[in-house]
Amino acid sequence: MALATESVATQHLSLPDELILMLLNEESGYFRQVPGWDLNCAVVGAVLAELSLIGRIDTDMDSLILLDQTPTGDPILDPSLEEIADEPEQRNAQFWIERLAPRAEEIIDLTLERLVGMNILQHHDGDFWTLTPTAWHMGAFSGGEEGTASEFVRTRIEKVIFSDEIPDPRDVIIIALANTCDVLRFIFTLEEETEARVELVCKMDLIGRAIADAVTQNIAGLRLRPTALARQIPRVPLHKLVRNRNARKGNLPALFADLAEEYGPVYELRPPFVDPMIFLAGPQTNHWAHRQGRVYLRARDYLNDFEKIYGASGILPALDGADHFRFRKALQPGYSRARLEGQLDSLYRDTRGHLATLNSGEAYPGRDFCRSLINAELSPLMISVGSQDLMSDLIKFKERALMTHLVKVLPKFLLSTPAMKRHATAIDTLLERVETVHTPAQRAGCPRDLADDLLSLHASDPQFLPGSNLRFALSAPLIASVYLGDGLGFALYNMVTHPDLYERIRQEADALFENGDPAGSDINTDAIDTTHRLIMESMRMYPIVPVSIRNVMNACVVEGYNIPEGTRINIAQSAAHYMEDLFPDPFTFDIDRYLPPRDEHRQPGYAPYGLGTHTCLGSRWMELQLSVNLLMLAHYFTIEATPSEGPPPIHPFPSLSLGGKVKFHITERRREIQS
Repeated sequence: MALATESVATQHLSLPDELILMLLNEESGYFRQVPGWDLNCAVVGAVLAELSLIGRIDTDMDSLILLDQTPTGDPILDPSLEEIADEPEQRNAQFWIERLAPRAEEIIDLTLERLVGMNILQHHDGDFWTLTPTAWHMGAFSGGEEGTASEFVRTRIEKVIFSDEIPDPRDVIIIALANTCDVLRFIFTLEEETEARVELVCKMDLIGRAIADAVTQNIAGLRLRPTALARQIPRVPLHKLVRNRNARKGNLPALFADLAEEYGPVYELRPPFVDPMIFLAGPQTNHWAHRQGRVYLRARDYLNDFEKIYGASGILPALDGADHFRFRKALQPGYSRARLEGQLDSLYRDTRGHLATLNSGEAYPGRDFCRSLINAELSPLMISVGSQDLMSDLIKFKERALMTHLVKVLPKFLLSTPAMKRHATAIDTLLERVETVHTPAQRAGCPRDLADDLLSLHASDPQFLPGSNLRFALSAPLIASVYLGDGLGFALYNMVTHPDLYERIRQEADALFENGDPAGSDINTDAIDTTHRLIMESMRMYPIVPVSIRNVMNACVVEGYNIPEGTRINIAQSAAHYMEDLFPDPFTFDIDRYLPPRDEHRQPGYAPYGLGTHTCLGSRWMELQLSVNLLMLAHYFTIEATPSEGPPPIHPFPSLSLGGKVKFHITERRREIQS
């Protein structure tokens, strides 16, 4: 790994830090797969061992002894130290490992946060982590050597297990912790003699032995396994679905919240003509899916048919694990806010070019108006070609493909009609345009776009991204135009139907554009506070993708319900958006939810961009582009909506969008547009 020329100063790594670094698998961007109970024991063991090394506790064969209850000042260590100090009876190390195991997740989160703060790890959207290339001074431990922090830990461990030297107590403990998690064999090549050495080293420390005993006896681990005592998943009667007022309005997030309130966080629907559907709904299931989904769920199965429509296999949304993480890393720059900030001049130009075609006194269908505006901007930015003339065909084909092969509310033959075949030819036309302008000579001096990223990845590894997948990958920005356009539709409707917020956004827009076009750094949360919070609230009430579909690849227990392997589940992450205890008065549009001390978005209940590893890769790009569009529309026009009272009509399938009756009326052009 190439190291940065500047390196961080030597810093002390605690045992929890070292354990996390040992467990990190850079190929997958997450920990090596360790059974939950084993991981919990090892993490808590690291905390106890660190407390022992700094003189707060001691252990013998029968007990763990408190020596000093003075807080260490470390938020990772002090809660455990305080709990030990409060226990009236003296207990042994195994007792404390089992007692503190439920704190493991909190310890992991704090440790990851600290390693990011120390510039040792880098955090990526979707809860992935990788090592930073920053050098780590190891002079305090290794005679002035330099490498990454992870290399530092592994080098020490390697010296111990492949030699007969007497190990340092810290090295003994970290080897015992890693051995508990059964990951040493993935890091080093261990032969029989070496494995015997590892076992010998692990017996040199009492805490390490206590951890092994706790894992072996596995007292609490049974709670993590499917059990015959699990409850039967409740089935929602069809009449409850049909009569639900939110179902009739197309408000799927509110519907799922209603059903969760009556039937609990896991329930089954059996709509006519489709297979039974199991739903997870609520903050607890959101948290489970976000943290544990990568272990139990995969996206590939339900997307198989959809991939084939585009002649592809292994598209980004259908990948899991290390391949998914690698693809995300490769495309992350193309979907980043930084990429869009670098092309704001182009965004302003193309936006003005489209806005200049709007006429005062005209009324425009809301959904098409917003999708067309976004596509006029996004297509040149991401693939460097225009596609307005193809957009209608591409959207019709994509939505029919989703309705027949993902949502499955239409029979598959409806994707093979003559009309659909004509619409599908727009994909090939689009690819021809992209290929024509993405030659070395044509791209010389041009800012890099997403198509450049995809074509480079294809050229460098045609097996990982084959040409057969480019048909889908290069048309994906046009699909993004639909989702981003629908997000703009709801945000624009909410802006123009709330006069007080509309005026505040107009003031923010006029201040930003008064002296020319703002730079990316100018469009910050202070300058666009109302705009930013309006978008957040719009995404809460009207999340474009309210449900994520996954297949269970490893049987699991969720909120006390057995979910067998092979089950298809619907994660209704947006149901929490309409739960009263999380978002009081959830049907009221209230942008003050996101101000302190309320901060209602700082919880697993707020999930407008999905959960876990498949969290929307372009969420920060999306937020900036939505902001720019709202600000420019407010700056140049006065707009009204019909209908103007109450929540907007919703079209629920295949994703949420404005209902067909919504129109935006240009009632005034506030200033001339110089396109």
